Amino acid sequence: MSVPRWIPLESNPEVFNSWATAAGLVASQAQFEDIYGLDPELLGMVSGGVKAVTLLFPCSGAIATKRKEEDEMIAAQGQPPIDSTIFWMKQTILNACGTMGLLHALINSDVTFAPESPLSRFIEECKDKTPLERSKILEETSLFERIHTSAATSGQTMVPEDLDTYLHFTCFVRAPDAAARETETQAHGWRVIELDGGRNGPIDRGECTNLLQDVAKIVKEHYIKESKSVNFSMMALCSVEN
Repeated sequence: MSVPRWIPLESNPEVFNSWATAAGLVASQAQFEDIYGLDPELLGMVSGGVKAVTLLFPCSGAIATKRKEEDEMIAAQGQPPIDSTIFWMKQTILNACGTMGLLHALINSDVTFAPESPLSRFIEECKDKTPLERSKILEETSLFERIHTSAATSGQTMVPEDLDTYLHFTCFVRAPDAAARETETQAHGWRVIELDGGRNGPIDRGECTNLLQDVAKIVKEHYIKESKSVNFSMMALCSVEN
């Protein structure tokens, strides 16, 4: 049986916003915008109310090796508990990491989806399902494939004939501190959670005091430091100022 394969999504706010609104995001709630760099003055150009951050990175060489080693370490030693409200699913469709990043960013943010929209229906279908069961639903549903294809062919670059790519999307969101909640600590606090369908599960990246600034530090430490490539691109899902 062949593995499903989609057209890769471009890391482009217009593409991501087109996908999100077509899938049911109420446009007045939030939108994706570029993060032009990780220096404080460039981060300062990003709108306030950052709800999620997506990262496109080269998943090869030292980065790929470190990802594997980290997965093995978490499996052997564990990590801080992840809050039960976090939605994560395994990627089983080739080149669907952009859609995975979108789903992880949108579903784990406090945004509104139109009733009976693809996103609303997908969330309902995924209730009480395991990450792999959610992946199977994504494989079999017709809710997103057409939206994905339309968004993927609307970018600024030509769709390549060879759909194999080493570039990969991951996503960062904030979540309540599950350990503090379990112990009924009064000051719950927040954690940065990385959501990547190519990993074995959500990854706790530490305390969250400012999501955008915290993610910038994480990306520098875990990604940029490990690669000589310039093929990195980041976007933020931000509140829309009315």
